[in-house]
Amino acid sequence: MEKEKMRKEVKEVLEQVFGCDSESESESESESESEREWKWESIPEVNGLWVCPQFLSPGRQARIISAMESEKWFPEASINQAMRFGVEHLPWWASPLAQSIRRSVEAHEPAPLPLELAQREPLFDQMIANVYEGGEGICPHVDLLRFDDGIAILSFLSDCVMHFTHTHTHLSVPVLLTPGSLLLMSGEARYLWNHQINRSPLFQIWRGHHLSLSKRISITLRKLSSSSPPITLQPPSF
Repeated sequence: MEKEKMRKEVKEVLEQVFGCDSESESESESESESEREWKWESIPEVNGLWVCPQFLSPGRQARIISAMESEKWFPEASINQAMRFGVEHLPWWASPLAQSIRRSVEAHEPAPLPLELAQREPLFDQMIANVYEGGEGICPHVDLLRFDDGIAILSFLSDCVMHFTHTHTHLSVPVLLTPGSLLLMSGEARYLWNHQINRSPLFQIWRGHHLSLSKRISITLRKLSSSSPPITLQPPSF
């Protein structure tokens, strides 16, 4: 009953915001997303790191943000993080999102995510959403080893630069994350590189240009691991 009530409330919000029925909009979105030509870019310095700069259309970004607001993921200004564990506890819009990720991976050659990971069931069963005000960042870390290989990060609202630093060589590689972008980490990128967003006074520099930073939301999708990680070298985890 509670899930049905929440779904009805979300539907009403979407109708108010977009002036259409959410179910028909969802079907239309699914059709349009299935026809999208996702353009993946590999990061050559970081094995296993891929970015799709325009993975989510502006409309789909807005719908996800509206759904999060309706579902009250961040009920107070002081709350800037929300986590969900287990497929049954993920929001209703998570499954179509995972399906889009799977389709985009399978449609590209070479695959941005190893197919044995992309075709696992479920693809993801854990979600963490974070809100960053302009200038806020995250310290260098490797995601906890309790999570399996293959991690996805979606960005909303603002540009930012994420830095990847090798845990042994200390080589640092900047990656631009734009609103609607999808970042995939697997293999070495997932286990042997720290990633971070530098705290800065409302701007970052990307290829000689200043990026103005504003409020940003990220959604990270992961799968709880049922076995030990494939790479035995274990850098500090976050």
